[in-house]
Amino acid sequence: MSQGPRSGLYAVSAALLAMSRHLEVRDVLKTIVASARELLDAQYAALGVPDDHGGFAQFVVDGISDAQWKAIGPLPRQHGILAAMLHEARPERLADVRKDPRFEGWPGAHPDMSDFLGLPIRDGDEVIGALFLANKNCPKPDGGCGFTEDDEELLTILAQHAAIALTNARLYERSRELTITEERSRLAHELHDAVSQKLFSLRLTAQAAAALVDRDPSRAKGELQQVAALAAEAADELRAAVVELRPAALDEDGLVATLRTHIQVLDRAHSARVTFSSCGVRALPASQEEAVLRVAQEALHNALRHSGAAQVDVTLERDGQGAVLRVTDDGSGFEPAAIRSAGRHLGLVSMRDRSSGVGGTLTVKSAPGKGTTIEMEVPGG
Repeated sequence: MSQGPRSGLYAVSAALLAMSRHLEVRDVLKTIVASARELLDAQYAALGVPDDHGGFAQFVVDGISDAQWKAIGPLPRQHGILAAMLHEARPERLADVRKDPRFEGWPGAHPDMSDFLGLPIRDGDEVIGALFLANKNCPKPDGGCGFTEDDEELLTILAQHAAIALTNARLYERSRELTITEERSRLAHELHDAVSQKLFSLRLTAQAAAALVDRDPSRAKGELQQVAALAAEAADELRAAVVELRPAALDEDGLVATLRTHIQVLDRAHSARVTFSSCGVRALPASQEEAVLRVAQEALHNALRHSGAAQVDVTLERDGQGAVLRVTDDGSGFEPAAIRSAGRHLGLVSMRDRSSGVGGTLTVKSAPGKGTTIEMEVPGG
């Protein structure tokens, strides 16, 4: 590269650091492509993740506007040069991709490309992606490729680390899916129990009313009024179940709106008063918002199911670039050290793991008869 290997090494280091900041697969793919294009000073870059049907499950580009990308049309298929990289798992460095015998053309709106550098991204023996660049921004030798052997070496290093970043992102997303599934199963069990209890009470009250209709009409009337009240409560529980079992809409609604909706449901479904307030919170990285939501849910579960609290207050406040979550209840409280020594955790281990996993901290303040406060701080982006 024109700036020398030392500058190239710094550029690779910067690209690797950028990749390590993201956990979601789509964000990792976009960072890899942007890093590769900047690293090798190319006009265009793209990365495709193959599916099992001859196409691509995901395809990310850099250097092309949204309007251009939309005009190009459907995602490419695995053919020509792309197929060679995926199936033969070897680098491709071409002076003019259009003159290669494997070239099969491209859609009318596709930008014109000449010199080309591409290589597979591999996880062990499995090819998990194809990364390529086109049109290096430099004078081209006659009949030669603008991309050099040094460029290919740098891109190979980037691709090796890209494979690690992409694999980690996939594992993270699978872990998150499992966590969400477990959370929904737990909520389903709790809501089923709550609705079943309401319906059982409603049935007994209705039977009592039927027995009293002829003997004591005024008492029967009172029992029927109780039936109506229990039926309304059961309907509220069912509505709560529908909302609770809907996956948290963090992507669409954001953390504040998702927390507010969740807490409104809990306030309706439980006898305890549950409140929420928020002040000046900025959007956080997706992984941090996910962690804050899950910690809030776990802390609320403990407060409402185990503490006997009459009041639970949740606050989310801005703290520099990050945020602070507090869940405070007036319940029975506990001695944190005694809980640990007894091998009971009340979800504290899970909450601490979630916090530390996104660079945050978790503080637990509690004492017998004094209620509990769970406080989580996250750093932001």
